[in-house]
Amino acid sequence: MRLIVDAANVVGSVPDGWWRDRHGATERLRDALVVHAEEGVPGHPGPVEVVLVVEGAARRVEPVAGVRVERAEGSGDDLIAELAGRAAADGVPCLVVTADRELRRRVTAHGALCAGPGTVRRRPASS
Repeated sequence: MRLIVDAANVVGSVPDGWWRDRHGATERLRDALVVHAEEGVPGHPGPVEVVLVVEGAARRVEPVAGVRVERAEGSGDDLIAELAGRAAADGVPCLVVTADRELRRRVTAHGALCAGPGTVRRRPASS
């Protein structure tokens, strides 16, 4: 399972002051995603391949073990749709985490599943 996370959308889903430090907020999200690489997300047990799509001020965020970072040169949504299409072409099941309705429409056209930001904001239940 490939888990593609819309960093800007997920970071923006919680009013915790992220707008003062987008880079730092995205790093905190990246670090919180590591557990999902090993344990999975609801309905999709781990391990999963985690891909964090970053754009704008967050493009300087580096990958860590368990979380691949994809930097959008332009629109993050365009890159996410492209990655969902690649997953479909490779025969890899894909779950996109975003609340963006238009992006959800685009990725489901490639056969991807979608989930809201809360999916990765919560720690997975231990087995």
